[in-house]
Amino acid sequence: MNFRQFAFNNVLRNKRTYVAHFLSSAFSVMIFFTYSLLAFHPDLRGSIVSGSTTLSVLGTMGMKISQVIVFVFSFLFLLYSVSAFIKLRKKEFGILLLLGMSRKQLNRMLFIENIVIGIFAIITGILVGVVFSKLILLICATLLAVEHGLPFYLPGKAILITAAAYFILFVIVAAFTSYLTKKGTLADLIKSEDKPKPEPKASVLLSLLSVLLIGLGYACVLLFVIRRILSFTLLFGGVALVIIGTYFLFTQLSVYVMRALKKRPHVFFNRTNLLTISELVYRMKDNAVMFFMVSVISATAFTGIGTSLAIGDPGLAAMINPYAFSYISFNESDQKNSFEQKHIRLIEETLKREGFAYQMASYTPTHTKEGFTLVKLSEYNRLAAALGYDRETLQNGETLAAPSTISQNSKYKLEGTGADTVRMVHFEGNQEMTMHIKKALPHIVIPEAFKIYIVTDSDYDTFNAGNLMKVKYVEFVVPKWHDTRAVTRELTAAIYSSDTQSLQFVPFQFSALVTQWVESRQTNGMLLIVSGLIGIVFFTFAASFIYFRLYADLSRDEEQYRMISKVGLSRKELAKTVTRQLVLMFFLPLLIAFIHSSVAFVALQQLVDFSISTHTLSIFATFLAIQVIYFFGTRWRYLNHLYQKLL
Repeated sequence: MNFRQFAFNNVLRNKRTYVAHFLSSAFSVMIFFTYSLLAFHPDLRGSIVSGSTTLSVLGTMGMKISQVIVFVFSFLFLLYSVSAFIKLRKKEFGILLLLGMSRKQLNRMLFIENIVIGIFAIITGILVGVVFSKLILLICATLLAVEHGLPFYLPGKAILITAAAYFILFVIVAAFTSYLTKKGTLADLIKSEDKPKPEPKASVLLSLLSVLLIGLGYACVLLFVIRRILSFTLLFGGVALVIIGTYFLFTQLSVYVMRALKKRPHVFFNRTNLLTISELVYRMKDNAVMFFMVSVISATAFTGIGTSLAIGDPGLAAMINPYAFSYISFNESDQKNSFEQKHIRLIEETLKREGFAYQMASYTPTHTKEGFTLVKLSEYNRLAAALGYDRETLQNGETLAAPSTISQNSKYKLEGTGADTVRMVHFEGNQEMTMHIKKALPHIVIPEAFKIYIVTDSDYDTFNAGNLMKVKYVEFVVPKWHDTRAVTRELTAAIYSSDTQSLQFVPFQFSALVTQWVESRQTNGMLLIVSGLIGIVFFTFAASFIYFRLYADLSRDEEQYRMISKVGLSRKELAKTVTRQLVLMFFLPLLIAFIHSSVAFVALQQLVDFSISTHTLSIFATFLAIQVIYFFGTRWRYLNHLYQKLL
């Protein structure tokens, strides 16, 4: 057996130790390959450009940036896992050096081991990526609203780039291992597993500080969103406080709680609690940094995915513009829009033919010298009735402030209009009114204007006298507007037909909400793909951190439980003790991540009028289910290893 075979057999002998490292590496390769697959897909660009030429550029940039993020994080993850395995195998290295292996040969052996694992991870990741590429393309086509889907293709360029990038990465990581093995004498390596651990200690002040910092961080985030204190320093400071507080929560507060339980005899000496709590004190201290990393990484993943889902929700598009179709007719004193009635009938007939329920209402605004938009109360009430809102009443001299954007709507809800009266001046200066603002309306009914005021019909007629340009807005409310893509194409082609192409001035404008939503969804679909895949990678790496820490202590646990079993510890009691510890290791960081993300989602809910609870619960349920499956799989393997030592 030559040296290469010896190194290769070392990987096989330590497969239990390296399995999480290998699977996580292969998974990151697959995600990197997925980004390459999408970035080089021949049809993706054309489908996304449908509404905006910038979307293709944004999509390509997003994929490239995501590849860099995954690549850099993979490098850091591999360094962490390699260093963890080197610590785990210190005694083995000491024995090899004692038998005559030189430091140079030891480094060469580790280099070969890492390259072998890397090559197999690259091959596995790419093969799995190719196998699931069609499914990935189907999912991405749905997220990006690509109507005819993305066809399968064999991505040769993506395969080459992925293989080359990760081979270089594994070579660099393998080269770093030589620096990690230089420290420590031969005696230290051999006795590394025999050194006793000091009893963990925790500070009461730092434990209290962790709760205080997290509370202050939550307050800063909620102030930024709810109170509209739009300061980047406030938002960044809030996030930083939560991160620092989370670090102290695991390094200090968790240890303090475990030590406090030890001081309660009725709890500590209750059956197997003595063994469980004693072990948890050390585990919480040893794994505090790992728990902190898992919580922060998981919270980032959950928040990123949830925000992307909320941005792509049809409810957000309907908040900005509640009308499925908008027809704008431009009429001047000497030039009327002769197409208006024809086009309105066309829209109505098409919707009826295709089976879409709808309501129609119109309004003709006028404008003031200050840029205010005035709308008749009767026209507003017809629009409000079509949208299902309550009717409003006014007296002459009164007005209603109507929000036209999401930010303005939020401002009105929080602060009101900021004044009791508003002064309005006619363009020609022949009319002036000071109106009392009765209240601010709670919904967007007339979108995309500057400042909108609803006035009585008589006040409107008085103020509008002499205006030559009259713009009429005809709005259609369609409950199932997101299914009107085919109708939109048909109407757009019919309205902008050859009859209107020759006109120097087109006296109308037609727009559809579904077109705006598709463009928005394609942009935010890219964001969802980017954040979703990166989030999944982060979560996978976080789960692997738990696996590394668990199996790093396996040899010590096997010896400890073997000795305890001699004084009467049964298999049932062993399983109960181990399960309690594993539950805390697997689900405490996840619980903290859920709490952090929940605060972010509560803040996000204040910005939108539709419920994001479905998105929030689906994200939490999905990742919780993954963690539960991973927990039971790890528990089964871990207990099997311990049972073998008890025989």
